[in-house]
Parts: sequence; structure tokens; C-alpha cells
Amino acid sequence: MAAWFFLFALVSVALTYNVYRPRKAGPRLAFASFFAGWLWGELVPYAIAIELLATIGFSLAGALDSGLGKLALVLVALSSGALVRHYLRALDTPAAVEQALREGLGDDYRSRIPTPLSARLEEGVRWGPVLRIYPLARPEVERACDIRFDRVRGVNLKLDVYRHRSHPSGCPTLLQIHGGGWTIGDKREQALPLMYQLAAHGWVCVSTNYRLSPHATFPEHLIDVKKAIKWIREHGAEYGANPDFIVVTGGSAGGHLAALVALTANDPEYQPGFENVDTTVQAAVPLYGVYDFTDRWGLWPNRGLARILETAIMKGSLDELPEEYHRASPMDRIHPDAPPFFIIHGSKDTLVPVEEARRFARELRRVSRSPVVYAEIAGAQHAFELLPSLNTQAVVDAIERFGGAIYGAVAECGEEATGRESGEAPLRAVTPEEGDSEDRVAAVES
Repeated sequence: MAAWFFLFALVSVALTYNVYRPRKAGPRLAFASFFAGWLWGELVPYAIAIELLATIGFSLAGALDSGLGKLALVLVALSSGALVRHYLRALDTPAAVEQALREGLGDDYRSRIPTPLSARLEEGVRWGPVLRIYPLARPEVERACDIRFDRVRGVNLKLDVYRHRSHPSGCPTLLQIHGGGWTIGDKREQALPLMYQLAAHGWVCVSTNYRLSPHATFPEHLIDVKKAIKWIREHGAEYGANPDFIVVTGGSAGGHLAALVALTANDPEYQPGFENVDTTVQAAVPLYGVYDFTDRWGLWPNRGLARILETAIMKGSLDELPEEYHRASPMDRIHPDAPPFFIIHGSKDTLVPVEEARRFARELRRVSRSPVVYAEIAGAQHAFELLPSLNTQAVVDAIERFGGAIYGAVAECGEEATGRESGEAPLRAVTPEEGDSEDRVAAVES
């Protein structure tokens, strides 16, 4: 029995070590490291509970009667202590994201949040949702499922709408784009903590599907998402949404698409058959997104992402399709009239390097006249906010404050309030000089 306890201890230590030092070399190893670190690192209370229950069970079975069993006990204790240290670091995340918001929007940004929205803001740690993995739904929120907004080449494009059961009208709108490497994923699976919280507080949240690769070839994914915006323009008010105020968000591949949606507004190339529809959004919140399909700085740790792009997304290599790769990269689509951005990335991301997000934020700050907020979440893995953790709670709260501040600024001063026109903006955009400072971009990590 002591040998089994020792084996369990070794596995626990390995999982905890992976939280601190995830592996990036090789696509298979990087994905395995991500998945293990994602679960073990964000669901720490459950990981510690597993270690505690296993220790009690092995102890009752006599595993501690030998030296090997006692060594296993020490290893498990070290693993649990390291997990607690990692988890407590997440208690600093609220202060880190608040600092990022103040740096990007100005110290007085909260004064721009309209009273109905500011009165519903949640702050501080709420242990109930953190310790309850399921269900994520809130009783005051209802979901209208599987609304078809188009059919393309045999694929029904559908979306879900999350709204308060009291059916308010004129609500700010969130458009959520799921991730999954452009090849998997569904509108029902991601950003649930974000959408349920915002819908409970007076937002209308729309979660959309899009054609997946290899069936789809870029830019068909982007075109489909823009069709969801077209649906919001035409039908959003029927569900209480304000179709003239849309914040687009998404994680991973969804973060890539969210950034492109914001940076390619009204580009007829991506609106075939609906060129006259206004597809502008008022803000973008990409999380752990891919911003450079060309990997021009050599940041990608392995060939995994490039292989997916070549074989499934772009249907050709960078050498074969250089122009298409650049046009698909948000890094190459930055322009002065970009809407406000809130860029979020985990410092321990093994699938999309955090350095790419830093460079995107820096370049966006240098060029855009709108505010740019960058928050780097210390110790967080890819897709960290899918789980109801302390990091998730802090980031969701921050996104709600960011969206509320942009909404209030737009309502007060129209487009000028976002910094898109000349003149002084109520929400301060970071100057090019500030945007060039690497300290301001990367120092958010706590």
C-alpha cells in the first residue's frame, strides 16, 4: 500500500510542478501540459481535497507504517502547500486587473459606468460560485437556444441569447465567440460565467456558432461572425438588446476572431451579400487570442499552431499564401480608428505565448486613438476563465466594469467618447509614447 501511496504522491507533485512550470516543447506535450495545468491549477480546492482524501485513505490502510509511506506523505504535503501558494496568488488578480483598467481608461473610469449598471457590480471574492463548479447558470437569467441566423453550404448557423427574466429593453450587448482552434467548440460551452453574470446585471449576451474547419476556410469563420452582428442589428431589440452598442469577446480562436471583428468593421471583403450592414462594434475583449498568424517574431514554441493553420484553416502554408496570412492576422489590421480594447492573457499559457499578446497590446496602443487595456493574469493557463475560479471571478468583474465604462462614455458623448474622433475623450486613450513602454504593457502581472 505504501508503494501505491508513493506513486500517488509522485503524480500529485508532477501535476503541481506543471502548474508552475508548464511544458511547451512539442504540440502533444504542450497540449497535455495545458490540460493538466488548466484543471489542477484553476480547481485548486478540489485538487487539495483529492490529495487530502487520498492521504486519509492510504493512512487508514497502513501506508504510513513504512518509510516509503512517510516520504509519500511529505511529498503530498509539499504539493498541497505549493497549490495553496499558487491559489492565494489569485487573490491579487482583482488588484492587478483594476490597475490595468485605471492605466488604460483613466483613474476616474468608474464614474462613466451608468448608475443602473454600476449598482449591480459584484466585487471581492464570492466563495460560493468558486467552490461550486456546477451549475453555472443563474436563476434570474433565461437562455433562448438555437436561433438560426443563416444557412451556408449545408450548415445551420445558430446562436443563443442570454437575458434577464424580467425582459428589460435597450440593454448593452455582448457578442461571445467560442474558441477551439477554429476546428471544434460550440456556443454553449465557453464564457458561461461571463454571460450569466452580465445577463443577470442587465446585459443581453449573444453566443454564436460559426462554420468550423476543415469544412470552413478562412475568412469564412469571420464572415459568419459578422452575420451574427447582422442578426443583432436586425433582431437584437426583440430580445431587449441595444443593437447600436456591441462589445465583442472570445477566447483563443474566438479571441482572434473578436479582434478581427473589431479591426475589420464594414470591410466588404468579409461581408459578401450584406456589404451595407454596419458591423462596427463599440469595444473588443479578446482573451488569450492569436494575433499573428505569421509568427514574425518566432514566439511559437512548437509547430502545432502552424500545422493547424496550414492543413485546416488557411489550406496552405505561409510561403504559399503570405498575403492571406497577413490579412488574417489582427497584428496587421491595426489602425487608428480601432475601438477600445481590453486584452487579457495568462502568463503561463502553453498554447498561445503571452509575448504575442504583449506585442499586440503595445502596437495597438502605439497606433489606436482609443483606449487599450492589457491585463496579464499571473500563473493562469490558456482558457483559464472557462472554470469558476478566483481568476475567472476577477476577470469577469473587470470585463463588466470595462464594458460599463465604454457604454457610459458612448451614451454620454457618442463616438467621440471612445477616442475615435479628435479632441479630448472622457475615457483617456494611452498615448503612443506610453504605448511604447514595455513596462506599462507587461507590468500588470502580479
